[in-house]
Amino acid sequence: AALGAQAGRAAAALEAAGQAVGTKVAALEAERAAGARAGEQTASTLRACAHEEAEIQARLRAAGERVTSTEVAAQQIRDSAADAQARLLEVSRRLGLEPDLSEVPLDERRREELSSRIERLTRRREQLGAVNPLAAREYEEAVAHVEELEGQRGDLEGALAELQGLIRDTDRRIRDSFEETFEAAAKNFEEVVAHLFPGGRGRLRLVHSDQTPRPVLGGGDPQPEGADDAESEPDTAGAQPVVAEQGVEIEVTPAGKSTKRLSLMSGGEKSLVALAFMFAVFLARPCPFYILDEVEAALDDLNIDRFLQLVRRYSDRAQFIVVTHQKRTMDAADRLYGVSMGGDGVSRVVSRKLVGRGGEESSSQEAPAAQTA
Repeated sequence: AALGAQAGRAAAALEAAGQAVGTKVAALEAERAAGARAGEQTASTLRACAHEEAEIQARLRAAGERVTSTEVAAQQIRDSAADAQARLLEVSRRLGLEPDLSEVPLDERRREELSSRIERLTRRREQLGAVNPLAAREYEEAVAHVEELEGQRGDLEGALAELQGLIRDTDRRIRDSFEETFEAAAKNFEEVVAHLFPGGRGRLRLVHSDQTPRPVLGGGDPQPEGADDAESEPDTAGAQPVVAEQGVEIEVTPAGKSTKRLSLMSGGEKSLVALAFMFAVFLARPCPFYILDEVEAALDDLNIDRFLQLVRRYSDRAQFIVVTHQKRTMDAADRLYGVSMGGDGVSRVVSRKLVGRGGEESSSQEAPAAQTA
């Protein structure tokens, strides 16, 4: 019984100890679970911190790389600025200009203008091609050639001045000779017109090329003698006078008629005016011989006689060869030359010296012509 009691007490003690142990185990288990949960939270926090640390490290590395790149770029800019400043100083020294080193940055518009100009100059430089190492020597040769040409130019200018002086002297002599001849011809023209147009009058007048015809038809009065002389005088104030191109206008007023142009005259009047002008020039500047081709074809007998009187009057000064079909003109000739056709159809040249001309007898001569009629 004692043993049973002890065993009961032991069992009760064991049971109480088991209960205490279970309670202790449950408490430890709960504590372990709480510690596990806290460990998991701590691990999660640590993982988040590690991730954040990695991100911060990445940002630090990127920032460090940016700082390094910025420092390198800044150093490059400083080097470029130093090189540009050195080039600016060198260019200024070559051009002999003062460099304008401004610390104020350029505005955008000015920067664009300079950039465009630099691009244009760059393109022009590229178009010039490669640098010629012999350019200096070629330049010296070119300068020597230019100096030689300058010397030749001076010689040519001197020769040109001499030629211009000679031209002025020649023009003056021509003008003086022309004026002298024109005055004599004008005087002779008035006398010859008075012979060919009895009771009429005529004159020669100098006109400029830009003058318009004067309205002389219908009785208009001609301009006074000195009107055109003032216009035709050369300007002697300058080094080289400007002489306008001049012409000769013929004015003829038949007896009882008004002054009119040659285009409005009859054929006979035109022939007489032409003969008057020819004899006027002949008397001023005679020639050894004159060939007149049917000049009296449009003249009547009275005017032919007046023409022949002029021919006889001046036959001692020149020889007149007249082609004519007028019998009066043939009668006044010293020698006749004609073309006739024989019975064989061959043209022959026949000459006759008229009796009583210079005390010589008449003679004839026939020769075959160059072609048949």
